[in-house]
Amino acid sequence: MATPHREKWLRDRTWKMQKWLGWQHPSVSLSIIYGIIQPYISFTPSTPVPGSAEPPNLEVYELLEEAVPDISKLPVEKAVLTTAPYVPPTITRDYPVLLKVGLTTGPKLAQLTSQYKYEQWTFNNTVPGPFIRARVGDVVEVTLTNRDAAGNPHNVDCHAFTGPGGGAAVTTAEEGEAKTAKFRLLYPGLYVYHCAAAPVPVHISNGMYGLMYVQPAEGDLPPVDREYYVMQSEFYHEPPETLEDGRRSDIVEFSYPNGLREEPNVVVFNGSESALTRDHPLKATVGESVRIFFGNAGPNLRSSFHMIGTVFKNVYRDGDVVSPPGHFIQTVSVPPAGSTIVDMKMSVPGTYTMVDHAMFRLDKGAVGFLNVSGDPRPDVYQSSQPPAPCTGCKLHS
Repeated sequence: MATPHREKWLRDRTWKMQKWLGWQHPSVSLSIIYGIIQPYISFTPSTPVPGSAEPPNLEVYELLEEAVPDISKLPVEKAVLTTAPYVPPTITRDYPVLLKVGLTTGPKLAQLTSQYKYEQWTFNNTVPGPFIRARVGDVVEVTLTNRDAAGNPHNVDCHAFTGPGGGAAVTTAEEGEAKTAKFRLLYPGLYVYHCAAAPVPVHISNGMYGLMYVQPAEGDLPPVDREYYVMQSEFYHEPPETLEDGRRSDIVEFSYPNGLREEPNVVVFNGSESALTRDHPLKATVGESVRIFFGNAGPNLRSSFHMIGTVFKNVYRDGDVVSPPGHFIQTVSVPPAGSTIVDMKMSVPGTYTMVDHAMFRLDKGAVGFLNVSGDPRPDVYQSSQPPAPCTGCKLHS
């Protein structure tokens, strides 16, 4: 039998559920929702904080699967979309909305490496595509506009969307078309989205992917000082053509045979060899906490994500923000179309290097820097000699 404290907790949860789902219809009374929830939700004194050591209560999400909110009565918001390596701010509202997301597809000639340019296929003219932040219970209204003058169809398959194709079939747009569809977010986590128009591996290989983070309905991950967005991916290209004057072209084209053999020419973070190096490192200050939302677009290789010089204080494996995180992890394995969230505490100034620890990929471009400024910490890291020169090294800026 439930104690008065637990009964009060259940009634509070019932009211939050009504507010959360946006149930405004007069026939859906509080007592009806209470009666639905009571048999299914375990009597626990509180809801576990995301990422805490308490076991998750999955019955709440099972109830969401069966709920039928009135979408027409949801408030409307335009999603804040950011370009890598930046992340939209935490969502602070405690109710669902109709979240409008605009995605435009089209090609872009980009500097892939120091040697070669490559025509990437993009969402919103960036590789990776924009970071999308939403909340469990939100209804995402995606409008996909195809501006690919080459005539390629495009769509979006978002792993956070429930239904056939993850939305691909109902968002497929030909050149000059726009398609709109709505998807209710049932589950929290960090999810990959990508184009799934045929041939799917070609669209992914050319740059059509991104991340969507779905916050839990009640509370988010513990706050940090800085959040960043990083995606690893592979590019497969043919040798450069020889021009009429005998010089080699600085533009390379996609190679399907290399993709079939799973032999990438280039492996990079955030779409190019220099995206997180040279003039564009991530930044932090001694004493700050840093979170990276990391995704692996593949399409073929598993990533062994590692930050040289520190460990990951918290690791939300596979983008799971409901289960307890791992702690003090050195390297995280992320499969194609997988994700992870890692937190670090920056204690010592200097340059920290992110790599795929399959280290030969360093020579294919998989490297990025996190520059930490601040006062030295001789109690943690000291030497009587200055750092040695690192001629030809790609691991240090």
